[in-house]
Amino acid sequence: MTLDPLQGFKDYLPPDAGARSQLRSRWRAIARRAGFTELESPSVERLELFQVKSGEEIAKELFSFPDKGGRPVTLVAETTPQLARAFVERAKAEPLPVKWFTSARLWRYEEPQAGRTREFGQLNLDILGAPPPLPEVELLLTAARILDESGAEGLYDLRVNDRELAEGLGKSLGATDLGAFFRALDRSPKSGREAFERDLAGAGLSPEAIERLEADLATFGSGVPAPEAAAVLDGWLARGLPEPGPAGVARLKRIFELLDRTSLRDRVLLDLRIVRGFAYYTSSVFEAFDKKGEFRALLGGGRYDHLVELFGGPPTPACGLAIGDQTLERVLRANDAWPVGEPPVDTYVVAVTPAEQAVAFEVAETLRAQGISADLDLMGRPLSRQLKEAHRRQARRAILVGAKELARGTLLERDLTTGEQREILRSAPDGRGAHGVPPAPA
Repeated sequence: MTLDPLQGFKDYLPPDAGARSQLRSRWRAIARRAGFTELESPSVERLELFQVKSGEEIAKELFSFPDKGGRPVTLVAETTPQLARAFVERAKAEPLPVKWFTSARLWRYEEPQAGRTREFGQLNLDILGAPPPLPEVELLLTAARILDESGAEGLYDLRVNDRELAEGLGKSLGATDLGAFFRALDRSPKSGREAFERDLAGAGLSPEAIERLEADLATFGSGVPAPEAAAVLDGWLARGLPEPGPAGVARLKRIFELLDRTSLRDRVLLDLRIVRGFAYYTSSVFEAFDKKGEFRALLGGGRYDHLVELFGGPPTPACGLAIGDQTLERVLRANDAWPVGEPPVDTYVVAVTPAEQAVAFEVAETLRAQGISADLDLMGRPLSRQLKEAHRRQARRAILVGAKELARGTLLERDLTTGEQREILRSAPDGRGAHGVPPAPA
């Protein structure tokens, strides 16, 4: 018998669990800083909730099962359907725009791969009720701040496109199956030239049209920097881009114009290959990749203006993105940017003998109440072993509780970096000295 975690699942031990917790805390703080408010939803839902959005076949990709009442239910694989349901419930009373975020643990039943597990954490940012393209800019700015403050600053590019531009491009090339054309573009970075040409032929493109598209991708396929994007987009318009291509061009030009005075000016690329493989996206789409191109997308999202209607709500423009924890962790580790984990304890309280253990608990409790992290020995170790443990825990200082000091109403504070010691008042273990002298900054 084995009790190891199931395939696609894993334990996160210290200090990695602490590092992951730090990242999630940063994500929440940054989302709130940008005016997003948090939505929390169940971890188990009716299977139909996800089939409304993605069709009945989605059940093959979910951890779905009948509950004890025989109802088909599933572990939640994404929070967007839950968000749409919650919005429909409050649509008439909710001031627009709605800016919600979710930070959730999710489950998807698929073949585990590097950076793609069956259980994962994900942050979603969504804006409902606001037309394009201002929400797109807000999402890109907030997502970039999240990646930067997670440690990925300078390691990635944001890539944007518009599905209506891609549709116009496909029509201009004679595509008879636009869904197949989108899938061919989406897979092109990894499919190889032969497979790409085969996919394009399957979408209805002639050999001449395939050659024209490959020439465009050779010129622009690696991404067009924001300052040059307007000229490239105008070039496609000049070719007589069919509808709805011009609308996509107009949106993208406005996005780049709005980003021109932000920190993203040099980090956002126009990329023809970004179309996202989900049919519910209606126009703007975006992804982020590490600059070396070694990993999966760090984030993905776009505009989904008809999703709320699928859940019985009113016509509602909507836009959102998701940042997953698995690929971000791989990118950060590969670049020595993974957080150290749980922060060191500030103060380690040492009972010189067992007789002082009760006071040691009192001191630790007082420090914790003052917002100072404090720990103490629970093993009954001698003084030397307690001090060794304080060093192992990278504590800033040790507070020694000894009989002689207690008789004077004091404690002994030891700086664990310099070894310097001084007496402090027992009534003020936060560090005010026996003569009211505050300690040096930590």
